[in-house]
Amino acid sequence: MRILVTGGAGFIGSHYVRTLLAGGYPGFEDADVTVLDKLTYAGNLANLDSVRDSPRYTFVRGDICDGELLRGLLPGHDAVLNFAAETHVDRSITGAAPFVTSNVTGVQVLLDACRTAGVRKIVHVSTDEVYGSIATGAWTENSPLDPNSPYAAAKAGGDLIALAYARTHGLDISVTRCCNNYGPRQYPEKVIPLFATNLLDGKPVPLYGDGENVRGWIHVDDHCHGVQLVLERGEPGRVYHVSGDTELSNRELTAAILDVCGASWDMVVPVADRKGHDRRYSLDDSLLRSMGFAPRVQFPEGLKDTIEWYAANRGWWEPLDRPAPPARPSR
Repeated sequence: MRILVTGGAGFIGSHYVRTLLAGGYPGFEDADVTVLDKLTYAGNLANLDSVRDSPRYTFVRGDICDGELLRGLLPGHDAVLNFAAETHVDRSITGAAPFVTSNVTGVQVLLDACRTAGVRKIVHVSTDEVYGSIATGAWTENSPLDPNSPYAAAKAGGDLIALAYARTHGLDISVTRCCNNYGPRQYPEKVIPLFATNLLDGKPVPLYGDGENVRGWIHVDDHCHGVQLVLERGEPGRVYHVSGDTELSNRELTAAILDVCGASWDMVVPVADRKGHDRRYSLDDSLLRSMGFAPRVQFPEGLKDTIEWYAANRGWWEPLDRPAPPARPSR
């Protein structure tokens, strides 16, 4: 089997590739993997150092918006996993164009090329943010889309393109929507690696608004196992939720990070809330669990292991362009 992984040098995609090539998905131990990645700021070939000498691994630098490249690359591949996306909400607020290009147009171009090449199975990886905000309860896969940020709107657009191609062209496409991921090698603009690296450097961390915005959390390894399950057993034109067992307010998450880092609340600086900041996300993932999925990494140990990884791997994150730490209020 040959699998194309788009965005495979990023945080989640590279974890999937490393796990696959290490034999972590039974039945796929002999699969060949092609990674396609544009290597934007969040794509990092260092994420693939451990597999670069594998005879089953091929890297191609390129963009999912490049139809000519895809038409030459895709023939012979049995499956495509689309992890490629612009993902950071704050960046989408200051400039939405790259998000629409990658997350909507890129999906359309990729799927057209898959259709031409006769790719048998496609998994399009998405996010819980397409639903907007939910005060109580949890979204099912049939809940209406109501995105609030440009990032979420672009991802919703890509999801709809994918589902339309399944219905119109009969492509075997499944869509996964996941809660917040964490783990090693996540670019330090997202909250856990940003807070961890700031605190490791003795710098303060920013807490949006009142800190009561709630998110679900899942370790990247569990997310990738969910994606693999959908690759193996997902039905065409169907959405699958992938979620963990932990929901935390940002204040609760901050407290947990401070505790692991041995830091106090003096290191936390309240900042103005993000524009259009969704209050709460929550996914009902009973469909995937009925297929045998269950998260394996407990959040407390996963968070501790993640922060310890950043402490031990400064050479990975210190060269990266991180957001400036917040200014401490004058006393």
